Amino acid sequence: MANNTNGNAQTSAQAAILQPSESLPTSSFPIVEGPNLEEPQTIESLLNAYAHVGFQASAVSQACGIIEEMRKWRLSDEPMQEDEDEELQQEHVRSQIGATIFLGYTSNLISSGLREVILFLVKHKYVSALVTTAGGIEEDIIKCLGTTHLGQFHLDGSDLRKRGLNRIGNLLVPNDNYCKFEDWVMPKLEKMREEQGDDLSKAWSPSKVCKRLGEEIDDERSVLYWAAKNDIPVFCPALTDGSLGDMLYFHSYKSPGLIVDLVSDIRRLNDMSVKAKKAGMIILGGGVCKHQIANAMLFRNGADYAVYINTGQEFDGSDSGARPDEAVSWGKIKSAERGGKSVKVYCDATIIFPIIVAKTFGKAHWASRGIANNSK
Repeated sequence: MANNTNGNAQTSAQAAILQPSESLPTSSFPIVEGPNLEEPQTIESLLNAYAHVGFQASAVSQACGIIEEMRKWRLSDEPMQEDEDEELQQEHVRSQIGATIFLGYTSNLISSGLREVILFLVKHKYVSALVTTAGGIEEDIIKCLGTTHLGQFHLDGSDLRKRGLNRIGNLLVPNDNYCKFEDWVMPKLEKMREEQGDDLSKAWSPSKVCKRLGEEIDDERSVLYWAAKNDIPVFCPALTDGSLGDMLYFHSYKSPGLIVDLVSDIRRLNDMSVKAKKAGMIILGGGVCKHQIANAMLFRNGADYAVYINTGQEFDGSDSGARPDEAVSWGKIKSAERGGKSVKVYCDATIIFPIIVAKTFGKAHWASRGIANNSK
C-alpha cells in the first residue's frame, strides 16, 4: 500500500514538472546553435551564425536582415498600381526609386568614433535624411576645429573642471574646442542674420542652418559637409539645446532678429515621410531624434522598416526605452500583418552599429567597387 502511494506521488510530481511538450516546427522555431569555432571564422560568418545564437545576437542578425531589405528595395519590386503616375509606369524609373531611409542619432555618438560610420553612410548617399540633436551638429563642427580625446569614465569631475576639460562618458573635450567653435560660428550667424534681413520669408529653418554650417566648414571629415554636398537634409528639432544654442543666445544680444523656423522643418520632414514609396528608420539612441522620426512615420500610417539600437528599458514608460511594438500601437510602425518589419537591439551603438553597417551597406559598397570583403 505504501509503495503504491509513493508511486502515485512520484507520477503526480512528474506530471506537474514534466508537462508534455508541444512539437515545434524548425521552420518557425530554428534550433539554437552557435558558431563553429573549430573552423576559421570571419565577421561575415560570425554574424550569419548570430541568427541562431539567441538573445541579442539574434536581434543583431534580424537588424542586419531588415536593413538589407530596406537597402535593396526598389519600387520595381512592387506590382504596378492602377492609378500609378505615368512616369512611374516606366520600369527603368521604378528600378531607381528606393526606400527613404531616415537615420537618427544622439550627440554623444558624433562625439565618439561612430561619427566616421555615420559619415560613410552620408558620403555615399546610403541614407535619405538625418535627425539629431544640437550636440550632433556642434560636435561634428568642433571635431574639425579641435581634437576629442579618449579618457576614462571614473575621472574626477571637479579635477577636470579645474583643468578645463569636459567629460562625455570616457571622452574628453577641451574647453578650447568650444572657444574655437564660438570664434568660428559667430561670424556665420552674423552673415545669416544679414541675409535674412527683415524678410520673414528668408527665415532660417534648423535644416537650412545645418546645411549652411556644412557648406561653411568645408571639411571632408564632417558629416554636415557631406550632407550639404549630397543635399541630404539634417533635421535638428532641439537646435538650441547645446553650445550652438549658447551661441544663438549670445548672438541675439549682439544682432537681434535671427529667426529659426521650426514649422517649416516639421513640414519638410513629414512631407518626406508621406511621399516615400517605402520608409525605413534606423535610430541610434533615444530622445528627440527617435521620436521625431517615428512621429513623422505616423503621417504615412507607419514605417515599413524600423531598427532601434539603444540600451533603454521600457519599464519607466519612456519613449527612448520603448520597443517597436509600442510604436506599432500608435501607427508609427506598420504591424507585421501590414508588412512592417522591426526590431530593437539592446546594445551600445558604438559596439554593434559599425559591425551592422559593415555587414550591410559596407559589404555592398565594397562589392560594387570590386573590393573583396576581407573581414577575417
